[in-house]
Amino acid sequence: MIYTITFNPSLDYIMHVDCFEEGETNRSKQEEMYPGGKGFNVSTILSRLNLETTALGFVAGFTGEEIVKELKEREFDCDLCQLENGLSRINVKMKGAKETEINGSGPDIPQEKLNELFEKLDHLQENDILVLAGSIPSSLPSDIYEQIMKKLDQQGIKIIVDATNDLLKKVLPYHPFLIKPNHRELEELFNVKIENQEDLIFYARKLQEQGAINVLVSLGKDGAILVSEDDHVYYCAGAKGKLLNSVGSGDSMVAGFIAGYLKEKKYDEALKLGSACGGATAFSEDLAEASMIQEVYKQLKVKEL
Repeated sequence: MIYTITFNPSLDYIMHVDCFEEGETNRSKQEEMYPGGKGFNVSTILSRLNLETTALGFVAGFTGEEIVKELKEREFDCDLCQLENGLSRINVKMKGAKETEINGSGPDIPQEKLNELFEKLDHLQENDILVLAGSIPSSLPSDIYEQIMKKLDQQGIKIIVDATNDLLKKVLPYHPFLIKPNHRELEELFNVKIENQEDLIFYARKLQEQGAINVLVSLGKDGAILVSEDDHVYYCAGAKGKLLNSVGSGDSMVAGFIAGYLKEKKYDEALKLGSACGGATAFSEDLAEASMIQEVYKQLKVKEL
């Protein structure tokens, strides 16, 4: 089973405006609403690739009820902790000449509900996969990723971490199966300016030395580089298409990597399908459908560096 955790989910309310003017009444010409959260995004793509997945996390109030309703339509299992107080957040995203976001803070998560999540983690078994992705609500301890990885250490569970800065650095000693920094995040981790492919590979290997098993560096339209545990380096150029959506592409890449790895246990295939899923979401209004993923997959090639 592939599990994902979304600590601070949201309803993403997307409003399309011709031109946003601060201090004025602005009217949208179109609106959509989607359940938001990096773990949910990963589970959605996995489900569309016909893999079983269970989403863990926390929801609260009527907004939480709507999140659950929307997720059920995506046809994967949810085992979410229901909070008694507060509301799952609403994130407002205005799309126009420029994109503007206002993200809610989310509800407080009491210790007893965190304990409930940990009880659910007790059911994970050897060879299961767990995806930890996204930021941590202020009501949770800042080392929650470390707590989870320490709890599951030595149990044969592959843990994937998609996080940044100190949140990522602190989990490296627990040997995450995959981490996915982008170019800018890699620079921030080492406080350097990376200007060529050789530097990208050098610093990705540094993360391996610090504990990561596989390091996938996403480069946006320029593709992705994977430094794998068997000491190979693979590169996949970016797919060609019209950018429609900047949200969820990285999560889609993580899901595709998992699906590609499970398909043949080959890292070049994991990179190819991961790149296809990331590109397909970038070329879609929302998270990519299977048909778009297959279309993008056909144009990609992976080479070993």
